[in-house]
Amino acid sequence: MSPGRRSHPFKRPVPSAGSRHQRIQSRRGNQRGQERVITGNRQASWAFADAYAAEDDALRWARDRAREAGLRSVSPSTGAALRLLAATVDAKAVAEIGTGTGVSGIHLLYGMRPDGVLTTVDPEPEHQQFARQAFRACGFASNRARFIPGRALDVLPRLADAGYDLVFCDGDRLEFLDYLAESLRLLRPGGLVVFEGVFANGRTVDSGPQPTEVIRIRELLRAVRESQELVPSLLPVGDGLLCAVKR
Repeated sequence: MSPGRRSHPFKRPVPSAGSRHQRIQSRRGNQRGQERVITGNRQASWAFADAYAAEDDALRWARDRAREAGLRSVSPSTGAALRLLAATVDAKAVAEIGTGTGVSGIHLLYGMRPDGVLTTVDPEPEHQQFARQAFRACGFASNRARFIPGRALDVLPRLADAGYDLVFCDGDRLEFLDYLAESLRLLRPGGLVVFEGVFANGRTVDSGPQPTEVIRIRELLRAVRESQELVPSLLPVGDGLLCAVKR
């Protein structure tokens, strides 16, 4: 030390490049560990939410038929959310795009008013036959559901303006934006539009190149968020449930 120069009592020694690199690597390792814990906690929470939503034999039968046909069906927690949403708006008229084997339809019917009617559209009449059986097994009268075979974009224009309390969209993801436009016409003020599968198994938030259907989902998310006609919320249940209330 030079004469007359004193060491500052609070001055810390300058760390070497090696020690700085080690700290950065250690910090990154800790972050990765925390991310794994968070991911594990989320997966455990989702599993708990699915287990919490009790399903009856008819629903399990419909799920089995969907699995055999290679069809996606909503998760139990998504089904419970649909049931809740239908009950929240006291739904008497619901339009469903994508009947499948009836899993989502059963949940919607359970949440609707006792005199409510579900209008469900699907291009595959065979799938709708499974849904009919599942609805019957749940004890729903035949007049509680109206089955319309055909492409959604051919059928929806024939449905009544402002005649529906809730529109549930679980069809072709490439057509989601078209479903949104039709839903705004079909819904009464205060009605709900709901889109299933908007996480696309995590691909929606993946920064890598994505197929066209994921690009369409991103466009849908942006359109719903920016719409002045809608009050939106994105629910992290199942594969993502985008909900919006029509003003």
